[in-house]
Amino acid sequence: MTKSTTKTAATAKTTDWWRGAVIYQVYPRSFQDTNGDGIGDIKGITERLPYIASLGVDAIWLSPFFTSPMADMGYDVSDYCDVDPMFGTLADFDAMMNEAHRLGLKVMIDQVISHTSDQHPWFKESRASRDNPKADWYVWAAAKPDGTAPNNWLSVFGGPAWEWDGVRKQYFMHNFLGSQPDLNFHNKEVQKALLETVRFWLDRGVDGFRLDTVNYYFHDKELRDNPPHAPDSEEAGLDAPDVNPYGMQSHLYDKTQPENIEFLKRFRALLDEYEGRTTVGEVGDGARSLKTVAAYTAGGDKLHMCYTFDLLGPDFTPSHIRHCVQSFQNQVADGWVCWAFSNHDVNRHVSRFMQNADERAAVAKLAISVLSTLRGSVCLYQGEELGLPEAELQFEDLRDPYGIRFWPAFKGRDGCRTPMVWDKSRKQAGFTSGKPWLPVSAEHQSLSVSAQENDPDSVLSHYRAALAFRKSHAALADGDMHFLATNEDVLAFTRSMGDERLLFLFNLRRGPQEISLPEHLSVKQVLALPGMEGKVKDGSVMLGALDGFCAKI
Repeated sequence: MTKSTTKTAATAKTTDWWRGAVIYQVYPRSFQDTNGDGIGDIKGITERLPYIASLGVDAIWLSPFFTSPMADMGYDVSDYCDVDPMFGTLADFDAMMNEAHRLGLKVMIDQVISHTSDQHPWFKESRASRDNPKADWYVWAAAKPDGTAPNNWLSVFGGPAWEWDGVRKQYFMHNFLGSQPDLNFHNKEVQKALLETVRFWLDRGVDGFRLDTVNYYFHDKELRDNPPHAPDSEEAGLDAPDVNPYGMQSHLYDKTQPENIEFLKRFRALLDEYEGRTTVGEVGDGARSLKTVAAYTAGGDKLHMCYTFDLLGPDFTPSHIRHCVQSFQNQVADGWVCWAFSNHDVNRHVSRFMQNADERAAVAKLAISVLSTLRGSVCLYQGEELGLPEAELQFEDLRDPYGIRFWPAFKGRDGCRTPMVWDKSRKQAGFTSGKPWLPVSAEHQSLSVSAQENDPDSVLSHYRAALAFRKSHAALADGDMHFLATNEDVLAFTRSMGDERLLFLFNLRRGPQEISLPEHLSVKQVLALPGMEGKVKDGSVMLGALDGFCAKI
């Protein structure tokens, strides 16, 4: 018998807590500063854990807090096994994790292992010569006879994916900044060393890992050129804004290589030595993303779940949401997905989805109502529970190298990374007593936690109610999901588990809708879907603008 068939219900609930879980992403730089330096820290996260627990989420995911020169805000790691002093100490981390566990929250951390900082000791040794013990730990290649780069691969952050090193007189590969050299996963010693850093955090008690750019680990050994982007092919699709030439290639050889499957099995085998640990992989692979997710999550011996960029774009329509979910269901038979509308890399979703500022709150409420009823796990990004729009920043305020590189056509990611707003009456909205690393938006200050905490009609109150509704129905955690045919402005589906069968209707139109119920469905009991006002009348459901409805059928 397999492990899954021998699990008791209680054991499955403990070990598979991630199925249907709601995970709250904390961006440490911007969450809470406790020492007045304008940068959030781990003690600040600890201070705010009761607030996170009050939302009704199951886990937190912390963006990188490791030792780093911060060229890419911590996604350039120079020590995988320590906390950067700007965030605190390992003792601070342990205290934070213990408090999270006391409050019933799991703790997941970001693992950025496709590349390191060029300040990592491994890279310093690797670049020292062509014959040192770590000479092959990164992706090095000779120049072409004319001195140009080994091939046509491009960096996500702009320009060639190759940087010349004068010491080795070779190029090294970097999918992102030139100061973020790519590790050579074809070297088993590299894999072993990285897995030991993962074990370090497992031994400290972390509950899971978000794997940054999980399909970028391996490169084509032959360093073959990528072909041009073919708009009509299944490989088409952008993982970068259209101002970036990265999207002009089909990325067949610089990422998503078949060897990655075996490494993910090694990663999973390590996690399986510990009870109740999980992984969520970030997959950016254009239109092939769902195929990649299927390969990475199938079989129960690789990743537990993945997320893609499918719902992180500007399209908030029933047809798009249905297409994303059904495509996943059709392609990923036994895998699991984590859905999100926002994170630290994209414009905040109320700004992407709303048509005018007056509907900000209504869009925010409808978005979480939809997200919390989809089949899969859910990631929320700090501040979305306040309905925060994208912050407007001046060029001189930018810290994101991506935005600085492509300004003004692309403003980068700083607009979603501005400080969390806690108290509308305090300086810097209670984030810091000093000067914040990014400006606190005046618009955000008026939407702070203190402004919404005691307002039953606020976005914050709605989030709590929507997540409580999700937890009160087992069908929403792990039940089946089937879409119903309806007009293009209404998202209609059922969720079912055991004897419970729920009908959901969401009107994404900016006007009322009357929906006739299919003849084979009969409403047993209308359920109060938080914040939604849909009603049954003469065999039809009457929905207001940006409204929803739920019933037992």
